[in-house]
Amino acid sequence: MPANSEGTMSKHSVKATLSAAVIATAVFGPPAAQAASAPLSGARVAAHFDLAAGRQPENVALSPDGTANITFAASRQVARVTRDGSTRIVATLPAPADGGVHTPVLGFPLTTGIVRAHDGTLYVLYATGTADLTGLWRIRPGCAPERIAGLPANGLPNGLALDPRTGTLYVADSVLGTIWSVPVRGGTPKAWSTAPELASTGFLGVNGLKVRDGALWATNLDLGTILRIPLDRPGTVRTTATGLVGIDDFEFTGRGDEILATLDSPNTVVLVRPDGTRSTVLDATDGLRNPTSVAVRGETVYVLSAAYSLADDPNMLLAHLDR
Repeated sequence: MPANSEGTMSKHSVKATLSAAVIATAVFGPPAAQAASAPLSGARVAAHFDLAAGRQPENVALSPDGTANITFAASRQVARVTRDGSTRIVATLPAPADGGVHTPVLGFPLTTGIVRAHDGTLYVLYATGTADLTGLWRIRPGCAPERIAGLPANGLPNGLALDPRTGTLYVADSVLGTIWSVPVRGGTPKAWSTAPELASTGFLGVNGLKVRDGALWATNLDLGTILRIPLDRPGTVRTTATGLVGIDDFEFTGRGDEILATLDSPNTVVLVRPDGTRSTVLDATDGLRNPTSVAVRGETVYVLSAAYSLADDPNMLLAHLDR
């Protein structure tokens, strides 16, 4: 995560930090070799973002019309990006008084997870290392952002998922190895799960989150794993895939438990089958630059790249999901 004017890390510091993450996960080995498969076609970069302004896309939530609501990690911004690449900033979260230098692991304030409710309300996570700003923020259409739940300043809220059936938001804290639950109206977070499979081994632990079929699915970056946790048994964790070095976010393709996952440091998107085997479906030749998140709407796949270590071309890529 390159430097910006708000006191973020230098490019060299970022590369060193990301390299440490790769080392931490390397013990699990490279992804299992698989025959090439190509369920994606027509990949193209639909939008390029301003690296110097800190507009490095971290997470995405889609609107019904296909507009991507995204967080720009290093600029503290939330934006809407159309499929033709038009970008509009809809909110900028307040800067911490100390510049965010005490944000755990990273040393700068960053916006991370985002979800969209059916009424257009956006929920966004913000990590600053300060008690007054770190937490869950709500952005209603036409309104200024407001914090509705504080989270520990010594943690790093990262992945975010919404269960619309219960009105519950789930927050992955990548430093504290905790998944918090918060009602959509806001309030005091509850530690929903602190299972050991969520913990960090030195950089970042539990990361991406998704609710599906009575379970919360999660990734662990340090361990290179995908996890499934029943919503009614948060202490029961099943590891569904391993060896995914550098895994960040993921999304289901719509074919059972088949998953597309972004691997940041290897600079690839992989297809993970229900049996845990996987194959690379996108890479640098398609335009990936340290992919951080993925979303699927119908037959369209959205992939955000933050260029954290490559430091050249943060972007949004679109591809066709071949069914």
